[in-house]
Amino acid sequence: MRVYILTGLAIFTLAGCLSVLPKPQAAPQPTGAQDFAQYCAACHGVGGRGDGPNAVGLPNPPADLTTIAARRQSQIFPLAQVMTKINGYILRDTAGTMMPEFGDLLDSPVVLVDTGDGIPTPTPERLLNLAEYLRALQVGGA
Repeated sequence: MRVYILTGLAIFTLAGCLSVLPKPQAAPQPTGAQDFAQYCAACHGVGGRGDGPNAVGLPNPPADLTTIAARRQSQIFPLAQVMTKINGYILRDTAGTMMPEFGDLLDSPVVLVDTGDGIPTPTPERLLNLAEYLRALQVGGA
């Protein structure tokens, strides 16, 4: 009986010690600006105007991402459409669009986002952060 009590105390003590050890921290998730710099700036330019170094020689120049909202009649930034374009859910024009799909952005925790239709939609957080960064780049729109 004494062995069981001592064994129980040892396990309880060990468990208590393990509970105070620091838990390993996950690597910090990149910000929307960091993902833009990594995935987008080479073609769209640091400021998002379509003037990146890889834009030279493309059959169709990359879009000016600072005028997405301004090009719309409503002048409102189309969050859902922008995220759809980034992650490749919409069909791309194979004749001229060179933009790749960004599957890495889908490897992130999912958050619920209402894109304007009143329905919370599960969305990869990094995809949302990148789209919100593009919203912040807008000139002449909302």
